Amino acid sequence: MYPAELVKPMREDLAMAGFEELFTAEAVEAAINQPGTILVVVNSVCGCAAANARPAAKLSLRNGKTPDRLITVFAGVDREAVDAARNLMVPFPPSSPSMGLFKDGELVHMIERHHIEGRPAEMIAENLIQAYDEFC
Repeated sequence: MYPAELVKPMREDLAMAGFEELFTAEAVEAAINQPGTILVVVNSVCGCAAANARPAAKLSLRNGKTPDRLITVFAGVDREAVDAARNLMVPFPPSSPSMGLFKDGELVHMIERHHIEGRPAEMIAENLIQAYDEFC
């Protein structure tokens, strides 16, 4: 588990952009199983989260269409919440960072770590925007 003071700025990065932090399995399951669209970001301390994933998630929100709700869980910290989110992202293997777009409780779009590493935030944001245009 990472120290709270280490992850605080990484949490705040998404929270300040409008992402709701969830800490329990119950909160994650309740959020995802609501009607509408929900973007779930599995946040992480890794460099690709800082350089690519978080910036991409924030850039994608400049689109005309966006998900109804934005939530985030933090890998290596919020184990229960992360496990619940990952269970709802099956058949994709656990990875962090990662992003899943849900519509009416069903996973409709997934961006795994291997789609994030080495790609510019703008490219990842465009991928999300295309998903928003289709599903939101």
